[in-house]
Amino acid sequence: MTSCVPRGFYGRPVAEVARGLLGKRLVRRTRLGTMSGIITETEAYGHADDPASHAHRGATDRNRAMFGQRGRAYVYFTYGMHWCFNIVARGPGEEAGAVLVRAAEPESGTAQMIRNRGGRGDVMRGPARLAQALRITGDLYGEDLTVGRRVWIEDGPAPRRIRSSPRVGIRLAAQRPWNFRSA
Repeated sequence: MTSCVPRGFYGRPVAEVARGLLGKRLVRRTRLGTMSGIITETEAYGHADDPASHAHRGATDRNRAMFGQRGRAYVYFTYGMHWCFNIVARGPGEEAGAVLVRAAEPESGTAQMIRNRGGRGDVMRGPARLAQALRITGDLYGEDLTVGRRVWIEDGPAPRRIRSSPRVGIRLAAQRPWNFRSA
């Protein structure tokens, strides 16, 4: 029986959720086994007031999950080659939002993660590597993370310190310190 983080956790302002996800355990179950890692880096993306967000200009086929139920996966393909894993989160009265999981520290199933990455190291450092290591693809789009089927979040060790900085590679709304890292 899994002990998933409840849906209510994701019903807060997106930057709060991004910060709160640090130290949580990201778990992925596949036919090859179960893998997990402790989340060490996240980024928050809002809605209309956040021009760096996919939701900034409204709902589309690609970003519709960001406007849907909190605690679901928003997975998208970027640069024509990489998947990125996000969690839908937003506070009361907010229309859309998501947290990009940028990095995690491997905890279990590391050998499988390395195989998933073609034998390459740094298995969960960076959003594309993390998705590849955990076999996260578009088939997880909209997956409910609060029920513990194929991917979910569990409580984990609280980080000793948290650092915030501007989001990585963002030009619009670049001044927002919405990148969070365990220190």
